[in-house]
Amino acid sequence: MKLGDLMPRDLLKQELFVQDLKSRINDSVEIILKVRSKKLQETKDSKKFLIMTLEDRTGTVRAVDWYNAELNDQRLKEGTVVRVKGRVVFFENRIQINVDNDYGAIKILKNDEYDYTKFVAQSKKDLEVLKKKLFVLLDQVKDQHYKKLLKAFFEDKEFSEKFFRSPAGMRVHHAYIGGLLEHSVTVAEICREISKYYSLDRDLLITGALLHDVGKVEEYKITESGIEVTTEGELKGHIAIGAAMISEMGKKLSIPEHKILELEHIILSHHGELEWGSPVVPKTIEALIVHHVENLDSKIARFIEVIESSETDQGWTEYDKNLGRRIFLRGEVTDE
Repeated sequence: MKLGDLMPRDLLKQELFVQDLKSRINDSVEIILKVRSKKLQETKDSKKFLIMTLEDRTGTVRAVDWYNAELNDQRLKEGTVVRVKGRVVFFENRIQINVDNDYGAIKILKNDEYDYTKFVAQSKKDLEVLKKKLFVLLDQVKDQHYKKLLKAFFEDKEFSEKFFRSPAGMRVHHAYIGGLLEHSVTVAEICREISKYYSLDRDLLITGALLHDVGKVEEYKITESGIEVTTEGELKGHIAIGAAMISEMGKKLSIPEHKILELEHIILSHHGELEWGSPVVPKTIEALIVHHVENLDSKIARFIEVIESSETDQGWTEYDKNLGRRIFLRGEVTDE
């Protein structure tokens, strides 16, 4: 990335990310970001201004254009990658970029003018360690039919490479490279521990936990614009895709129909409620456990993401619409 000539020489050494802006208050910056949303608004004296939410893999930031608002409202679309010049300020308890007044302050970039990985985060956990944990879980499955099924998936090079790189979502949780692997292994390890306390089919539980989101390998794709939903993902969704993948593999491997049926049920019911996207509610102990554990892991992951992206380290985070709440950060809190 080539930065503007007006920037101090010592600030040209590395590319800026949203997370870096906390230490750049009152500085002029030039930064590559993606348009997440935009809204043209008007002051009381009829002056137009454009409010934008811009993002990269480290977070989001508000930007305001007071000078070319109508023009940029027409030029920019959600998902457009831009190079923005402006001043970083702290306004209304949040970091904001006030866009410079020249026409070129917001430049739309072509795909070959930026590194798309800036918009696709990667799991902070070591992916090689996660892969080893997955195969440990696989080896601990005693039922030869379920083990055969797991091996058919994870010992297939093409499938495993997709699974290990896939995100588990677009925005809400584990929305990064390796997110599906991280989420699946975490859920399976927790389910393994829970199996010690109840009379249930441990092998079905672990297999279902590892494969509950398997359809996401076909639901999402990583492109120059970041994480996108595939056509199949839009038309079917990962639950239907995953159930079909299990059914097809079960027939191919001649696995007993009743075992595939129970595994399909885990996949079909793992969202827990009809209004949450599952075509059926959990009706086995194993399906109930997978639902609650995967829901817990996704919620905890979202809590962590909101906390880490917070612009303060004490008091409260901003309201998160996905969680439907603010999160308490502890620290010194003064009620006014």
